[in-house]
Amino acid sequence: MKALRLVAPNEPLIIEEVPAPQPGADEVLVQVAGCGVCHTDIGFWKDGVPTKKELPLTLGHEISGTVIAAGAEYEQMVGREVIIPAVIPCGECVLCKEGRGNVCRAQMMPGNDIDGGFAEQIVVPGRGLCTIEDRGDYELWELSVVADAVTTPYQAVVRSGLRAGDLAIVIGVGGIGTYSVQVAAALGARVIAIDVDAAKLAAVADHGAGFVINSAETDFKSLKKQVRGQAKEWGCASHSWKIFECSGHPGGQMTAFGLLTFASTLMVVGFTLAKTEVRLSNLMAFDATLQGTWGCKPELYPEALKLVTEGKITLKPFIRSFPMSQGPDVLQQVADHQIDERAILIPDWEA
Repeated sequence: MKALRLVAPNEPLIIEEVPAPQPGADEVLVQVAGCGVCHTDIGFWKDGVPTKKELPLTLGHEISGTVIAAGAEYEQMVGREVIIPAVIPCGECVLCKEGRGNVCRAQMMPGNDIDGGFAEQIVVPGRGLCTIEDRGDYELWELSVVADAVTTPYQAVVRSGLRAGDLAIVIGVGGIGTYSVQVAAALGARVIAIDVDAAKLAAVADHGAGFVINSAETDFKSLKKQVRGQAKEWGCASHSWKIFECSGHPGGQMTAFGLLTFASTLMVVGFTLAKTEVRLSNLMAFDATLQGTWGCKPELYPEALKLVTEGKITLKPFIRSFPMSQGPDVLQQVADHQIDERAILIPDWEA
């Protein structure tokens, strides 16, 4: 079969023939319907982020598809439509048993620990798969982004303790920030979106954000005043804000930390290799919480998927399909910020 491969950092991605994978006893073979292009893929390719599996490697971890074969332990899965978790925990270690399977040290991440979904087919462990009982108004390929772009912010919102009526502030509303806004709104929060891109702000204003601020057009003091004013207008508390840093940019991180107030919670969702200098004592003074969140444990996938299929979260305005045969060019365009939507690669080679 054909697959889109990373052979070395900063070298052109290539399409090559690779052996068709075969599932072991506890594995399944999935015919890929679609695989989303995440900035993590760009990080492995362009930014020097090391992969766990030695190169060459098939990238891609936002995968939906159909189980077409399975080992003895998962034969009942054949024919089922599934979303493959972006992080597949072992299910047996102490972290898994403590409900922290998303950081299982024996986890498998397609496109990192094992070959990923930029291919016709993929073999993955049968455990933890999210079966799709009802696609709603979506094609199977469209649901691929649930595997990361939707579930990662969903876990962040759930772990923040957000309740209906809370003020949620999302910094960085492209990619996962788009869905952070929608998840928070779907769970009953009043949402303020902050970004430097007017087009991205306009998009989320139609999908969950009740108030938007372009941080490129204001200083931080004025920005914070706007946030406080809007919270008061909505009748939200002046404390206990839930802040979601999704930009993965030092400027966004500084803004997020600066918005901390009494009993507030800051969830770090975006990633950057850059360093940021903050005064940690603010956490003590505000009795605030700063928490990272990695991926999403498989147990939460059905809840996140349900929000999509019931129409409480929308994907269609924020995704765009491309033939997988154009994968090298598409990933270059994503890296160059020439594609605003979440690109999804669809296998178009003959099996």
